[in-house]
Amino acid sequence: MASQREIFRKGAGVNGLTQEKADEVFDLMEKFAGYGFNKSHSAAYALLAYHTAWLKVHYAAEFFAANMTVEMDDTDKLKILFGDAQKMGIKFESPDVNRGDYRFEPTSNTSVRYGLGAIKGTGQQAIAAIVAARNDGGPFTSLYDFCVRVDRSRLNKRTVEALIKGGAFDNLHLNRAELLASVDRAFEFSAATEANANQGGLFDMSDSHAASTQEPDLVEAVPFGVKARLVLEKTAIGFYLSGHLFDEVEAEVRQFAKRKIEDLIDSREPQLLAAIVSDLRVINGNRGKLIIFKLDDKTDVLEASVDETVFNAHRNLLKDDELVIVQGTLQGASERFGRRFKVTQVWDLETARCKFGKYLRVAVNGTGLDISRMVKDFPPRSETTEQGELKRGLPVRLSLRRDSATAELHLGEAAKFFPDRCGAGQLDGAGRQRACQDRL
Repeated sequence: MASQREIFRKGAGVNGLTQEKADEVFDLMEKFAGYGFNKSHSAAYALLAYHTAWLKVHYAAEFFAANMTVEMDDTDKLKILFGDAQKMGIKFESPDVNRGDYRFEPTSNTSVRYGLGAIKGTGQQAIAAIVAARNDGGPFTSLYDFCVRVDRSRLNKRTVEALIKGGAFDNLHLNRAELLASVDRAFEFSAATEANANQGGLFDMSDSHAASTQEPDLVEAVPFGVKARLVLEKTAIGFYLSGHLFDEVEAEVRQFAKRKIEDLIDSREPQLLAAIVSDLRVINGNRGKLIIFKLDDKTDVLEASVDETVFNAHRNLLKDDELVIVQGTLQGASERFGRRFKVTQVWDLETARCKFGKYLRVAVNGTGLDISRMVKDFPPRSETTEQGELKRGLPVRLSLRRDSATAELHLGEAAKFFPDRCGAGQLDGAGRQRACQDRL
């Protein structure tokens, strides 16, 4: 190293550096040489990488179960592993209080049972109590049976609610809304059952004891819609497990926002995307606020940004778990960040229907359509533009079919409507909108 130092000094002097500065730089390199790029170290990493890759290919279910158990407290890493496993054909069984354990478990060569410990708000002691009660008394039969049998000193309402949101009770009762509404009742029933069991005496022979241990009905509640169910599931698991918010609208939006995130191309030309917003945050910079968020269309997740002006104009749309249709340009990766989509325009689905759709086609089978009621319920929206006031909405076409004959009747401007809260529509192959298929 001493001989190399002299060589380095001479070269540095030729390039205008002082000997003092050259020695300072060389000292840094010498220090790094003490631990960097050791051959034994590189060989060990190479062997470890080979073993890991071999396990991932030949024992994929075991590989992902083990890695997801290790990372179950890190939602971001868990989501990456989950997506990677799906790409390799691994299926995931939903969390289940009657079959699951704290850890992720391989159930076949191509399937993994989701670990109950990965549900936020549970904890190892609570899951151990659930497994112990299940091993002692067999599978749980209801929410009430679960609350009676599991040690309540290690289980609280928050844990039960998290398990319900994560889908761990779906095999007992599919209506998660009713289960959540019944948690208080279930804990009260559990306390009453325990009190009755401790009374003993002559009352054990009466019918009153049997009546007091009769399971009450669940609290009636309207089942969650797809969005509400998945959003609650995300709060418990960290991401969508049983589905995706994009599923509900994919068939429609793909008719006009055809490009998927995974198919984005490096181009300065504007590109149109439809995706779900997540992880939105506001960064204060010297040039004002910059809003950063992620776009997720199931095929991939992409970081996006929007300036303060555009964000303020669409603040009600740019929120977590909301569908947006955006137009912008893809910025290539840099030293500061990876690929980023710079958003310049934002639409909600209803506005996008009017912008990209041509008309609403309504199938009429022998009965007239109440056009005035439809226009009253969904009136066109007025917008002020440079050209004056604009009525934004879709015209209506009636489609009539009799035996082998078909006809379409195009209604006038008075029948124009805005497709808000209307049944999710579809665009046909010619790019014409069928926002609602009312069959009257």
